[in-house]
Amino acid sequence: MYGWTGTVLRVNLTEGTVIKEPLRTGDANEYIGGRGLGSKYFMDEVDPTIDALGPENKLIYATGPLTGTMGISTGRHDIIAKGPLNDTLAASNSGGYFGPEIKYAGYDMVIFEGKAEKPVYVYVYNGSVEIRDAAHLWGKNVPDTTDLLLAETDPDAKVSCIGPAGENLVLFAAIINDKHRAAGRTGIGAVMGSKNLKGFVVRGTGGVKIADKAGFIKAIQDGRTKITENPVTSGGLPAFGTNVLVNIINEVGALPTRNWQESYDTEADKISGETQAKENLASAKGCAGCVVGCGRVEKAHGKFASSGEGPEYETTWAFGSDCGVSDVNAVLKANFLCNDLGLDTISMGSTIACAMELYEKGIIDRSTTLTDLRFGNADAMVEMVEATAYRKGFGNDLAEGSYRLADTYGHSELSMTVKKQEMPAYDPRAIQGIGLEYATSNRGGCHVRGYTISPEVLGLPMKMDPATTEGKPDILKIFQDLTAALSASGTCLFTSFAIGGDDIAAELTAATGVTYTADDIMKIGERIYNLERLFIMKAGYTGADDTLPPRLLNDPIPAGPSKGTVSHIGEMMPVYYDERGWDENGVPTNEKLEELGLTAYAL
Repeated sequence: MYGWTGTVLRVNLTEGTVIKEPLRTGDANEYIGGRGLGSKYFMDEVDPTIDALGPENKLIYATGPLTGTMGISTGRHDIIAKGPLNDTLAASNSGGYFGPEIKYAGYDMVIFEGKAEKPVYVYVYNGSVEIRDAAHLWGKNVPDTTDLLLAETDPDAKVSCIGPAGENLVLFAAIINDKHRAAGRTGIGAVMGSKNLKGFVVRGTGGVKIADKAGFIKAIQDGRTKITENPVTSGGLPAFGTNVLVNIINEVGALPTRNWQESYDTEADKISGETQAKENLASAKGCAGCVVGCGRVEKAHGKFASSGEGPEYETTWAFGSDCGVSDVNAVLKANFLCNDLGLDTISMGSTIACAMELYEKGIIDRSTTLTDLRFGNADAMVEMVEATAYRKGFGNDLAEGSYRLADTYGHSELSMTVKKQEMPAYDPRAIQGIGLEYATSNRGGCHVRGYTISPEVLGLPMKMDPATTEGKPDILKIFQDLTAALSASGTCLFTSFAIGGDDIAAELTAATGVTYTADDIMKIGERIYNLERLFIMKAGYTGADDTLPPRLLNDPIPAGPSKGTVSHIGEMMPVYYDERGWDENGVPTNEKLEELGLTAYAL
């Protein structure tokens, strides 16, 4: 095959067996790979009602046909499982160099099944697959685990592993590859820990075959031209990383502050990308095949002295404005700890912010938290990160995520979540379209499944008024479908600031030898999105869950550029459902399922 390797590796941890099987080419054509094909396999093999931390759950590492090629920013892979944080179909995307290594070893997907009797790691060297003892690694952090695994296997191998958070089944534990890149959301690190799987090591010496090399090079050149001419991908992201957004979003009046009680932070510039570039940046860094270079290598100073990669914008916000913290060094320290311990930074910071509001309102006190957990207390914030990973003291409550935390203390309304997953750093009271995205995202509160911030704030590919609802359902559907196909191909989301379905179609056609058009790409994205929707509805979600926290619907923003606004998703939802071909309850109609070839999965 071209683009695809044509082989799926299946590792049964219960039985200790390894099977190699041919890729289902028909499904590959219709779902591409990555998030799409991995979700298709998962839906076919796993009952949506299973316990996410039980042995029946599966963990699928899935690459796209462009992963590992010289395509435009094609260093991505997805990890698919049922997420324990909120029982949705997780497809957590990560960059770095691990995804390409899977392809170089000869596999499109690796499926982990069952549960090992004791801690193990899996080592793949091309066609050789070993399940090895990992008792000596259990309890170690991500950097130490990575170094030990490389010493035991091959120094040129790539490592994906969990830290103490995954071992301790923290519901928002991440899987970390290349020491710093996270497949972060919905708690797939806890799934890995529940299987007693400490790490996955891959060394591949092969390559990826391309069907039409000349056509592939042309498609890449055309796409790269658009990347270099785009102000976001050639200017803001390379210069300041995703933290270029801190001041931009704050100036719109949409930077959630102190657990979303406010949406404008007067001290935002102290943690901004510009400030980090001046005070903390050591170097920029990109993933495999990257043409943007948004990654950051940074150093924290003073009592929080430390170094590592990141933080991204959402991380800076979660540990910064959302917790009322303006000390950039504390923000960096919390980020580095999350990487080392294996935690999703968005859920971690947001859960601490929720706890801070509970504390300040007198719902919990120091006898519970064992520290002065007020907004702005940077030391307490950093302390809570480590406590959460090890489930020590109040960290055991935090490890359940903000929804369960707030609900335990009788105030679930203080959890800023959708479908029990913490929302990222954009207030939908000020930016209407992103609220619709949060509410309809198939994995709960999420911005990378349909990034309407691009047109609503950045003006790409067109400028839309963030304060209005007009046109938002239409553009959101387009963005959600494009993003699904983009992830399935193995391409980085950030390329979509500059390139679209026609560019991805050209790359895929040349790489695989299968003819794709822009319309095909969008239809595949729509198929993926509907498949995910069917999964979460079979898992128990309904249209009633397509909503936002009461605060965002009822409490106007108190101050700043967007003062007085609330979210109007109620106006947009019926239009969105109609645009999707779903009924008034948000259920895909039989006609839509037939159109997409999904009738076998009907509710």
